[in-house]
Amino acid sequence: MELKRVVVTGLGVLSPLGNDVASTWKNALAGMSGAGPITRFDVSKFKTQFGCEVKDYNETDYFDRKEARKYDRYAQYAIVAANQAIADANLDDDPSIDKNRVGVIVASGVGGIRSFELEAGDYAINEEKGPHHSPFFIIRLVPNMAPGHISILHGFHGPNYGVVAACASSTNALIDSFNLIRLGKADAIVAGGAEAPISTSGVGGFNSMHALSVRNDDPKGASRPFSASRDGFVIAEGAAILVLEELEHARKRGAKIYAEIIGGGMSADAYHMTASHPDGIGARLVMKNALDDAQISPDDIDYINVHGTSTPVGDVSEVKAILDVFGKHAYDLNISSTKSMTGHLLGATGALEAMFCVKAVQEDIVPPTINHADDDCDENIDYNLNFTYNKAQRRTVNVALSNTFGFGGQNSCIIVKKFTE
Repeated sequence: MELKRVVVTGLGVLSPLGNDVASTWKNALAGMSGAGPITRFDVSKFKTQFGCEVKDYNETDYFDRKEARKYDRYAQYAIVAANQAIADANLDDDPSIDKNRVGVIVASGVGGIRSFELEAGDYAINEEKGPHHSPFFIIRLVPNMAPGHISILHGFHGPNYGVVAACASSTNALIDSFNLIRLGKADAIVAGGAEAPISTSGVGGFNSMHALSVRNDDPKGASRPFSASRDGFVIAEGAAILVLEELEHARKRGAKIYAEIIGGGMSADAYHMTASHPDGIGARLVMKNALDDAQISPDDIDYINVHGTSTPVGDVSEVKAILDVFGKHAYDLNISSTKSMTGHLLGATGALEAMFCVKAVQEDIVPPTINHADDDCDENIDYNLNFTYNKAQRRTVNVALSNTFGFGGQNSCIIVKKFTE
């Protein structure tokens, strides 16, 4: 069976750097940090008091009040980003499209965590009266509702589900979509991830694990991947959606094409629930699996958007894996962690970083890793590698690879190529 080619024909983003693709990409290239004091709740008693929030977001700009009650914030973000991507790809208004063959696969690591908090509090207050829950509680809570809402709003009857694999979730959603399309099971899929974890239990839970940076005096400088003084990741929120489409289907309807997806890989560390394997075993395997799937060699990669969360163990193990897989070619690569600017969007991070890879191959420019100083070096990291520190770099980017690694040892990797006829 000949596999079909899969291209990207639409993009949509709601991120800590901007509420659309243009502003997010512009601010990423400028090296802007999306971090700041948390405004969602009173953080005065929390170890971490900052995060990367979506700015200037008002739900009534996108939904009427009655409709908004149905959606947790993560689902709202997913719908807004999906609407952007669907409009960008002209999926709604093209009469040639068979909506029975358009799917929606949108991931979330934690789903409606804020809705759960609100309901739990309400139940505690009213426990003497018995259960007292909103009729929207369950549909606001579960992480598969975002793709369900999107399909209902747009009438897409193709494959529809959510993916949960911690921080690897939305990359898995993209890989699933890629495979379904190249196997001929769908013509197009609206794919990506959404997350809204900046809440009392989200921040409190990660604080209890000592996973978050506590650099409260310098939020914008807190996410500093591959620097010796890194002390944890910066929690973030938002959504990123890509429209993946079968190439001939896109050509026939005259869709614009941003880039091509050529491979994806998955693996497990089989080591620890929260820590990556110190030798990068799972990270090494997932990159090899993706390269094999794409049928390219390590030397074909120009840019890696690394997982790079700014955690002491994770950054070192990922560098080890890159050196193992790419050998001498590793020193010719550009490597960057855009989490230094966006923070960590958990289940949505893979889709956002895939979008950055799409833009990098489209425009031949690599976004930076910010917040590094020359006197802040870790003896366990090889600084002969080009981490694209502090400033975007122009270079030919024909092929880009994006890594995402999740709690549970779940790893995924996707490869994006400059589109050529």
